[in-house]
Amino acid sequence: MSATENFKALGLSLPPAPTPLGVYKPCLVDGKYLYLSGHGPVQDDKSLIIGRIGSEMDIEQGKLAARQVGLTMLSTIVANIGSLDKIKRVIKVLGMVNCTPDFGRHPYVINGCSELFAKIWGEENGIGVRSAVGMGSLPDNIPVEVEALFELY
Repeated sequence: MSATENFKALGLSLPPAPTPLGVYKPCLVDGKYLYLSGHGPVQDDKSLIIGRIGSEMDIEQGKLAARQVGLTMLSTIVANIGSLDKIKRVIKVLGMVNCTPDFGRHPYVINGCSELFAKIWGEENGIGVRSAVGMGSLPDNIPVEVEALFELY
């Protein structure tokens, strides 16, 4: 099945593609590579999921927020290059978790995004290299921010 068909089979919806709130591009194509800037968890009504993991949010809410970030990134892909089917594979994901200093399960939270990508492009092409790190804060107190690099067909 294609990436678009895989997405439809999940029964999920894409939130609106976010517009930059600063001086940057949400995505950039360079040859056969698509770079996505850091994305936050945009919901269907354009609002952001807000909260720090380990205080206002628990680990499962954080993982769901990371999945929502993944959906937001998919929305940016569709809005800017037209189709999820133009992505050959995920190369790299950097996941940043807004969390309390004692929180240590950053990879588990970022799995929310990585698992979504694996379902869209399959385990061979949907899983790339990854870093998952904790942050003292993120913009607007979002719980998760993710940036990624993809290879295009």
